[in-house]
Amino acid sequence: MQLDSQAFDSGGPLPRRYVRGGENISPPLHWWGVPSDTRSFAVIMEDADAANGRARHWGYHDIPASYLDLPEAAGRYGQATGRHGVNDFGEPRYDGPEPPIGKGPHRYVFRLYALSVPRLDTPHSASVAQVLEAAKPHVIGEAEIFGLYER
Repeated sequence: MQLDSQAFDSGGPLPRRYVRGGENISPPLHWWGVPSDTRSFAVIMEDADAANGRARHWGYHDIPASYLDLPEAAGRYGQATGRHGVNDFGEPRYDGPEPPIGKGPHRYVFRLYALSVPRLDTPHSASVAQVLEAAKPHVIGEAEIFGLYER
């Protein structure tokens, strides 16, 4: 399974429009080569270099298996398909990078999970961490890309 974005190259800089100081919208994502028995997808975006280990900026799950991409800004409230977990900032949406000023680049990892179930049994108030825990037993494929951002 593979994941990419038209907005940035994996390992390259994230454009400003996708960070909290910019437009704070999620980048477009596209995937292919998924397992044939995929029933749904989940996407998690984390700061792999956060001071406390990992900061979870976005969790989006119950994405139908027929989807092979998410458009730009899919991380906003009120999308027609899928459900948002509550991120580490207390919001059920995408919140882009905002690393400490002068601390160097942080890696923002986007992970796509192919799941063997059509929906995760999580409450609407579930955190991204809870969504990830609920997804783990059902993961049948995984792919990731990351972008760099510093202030």
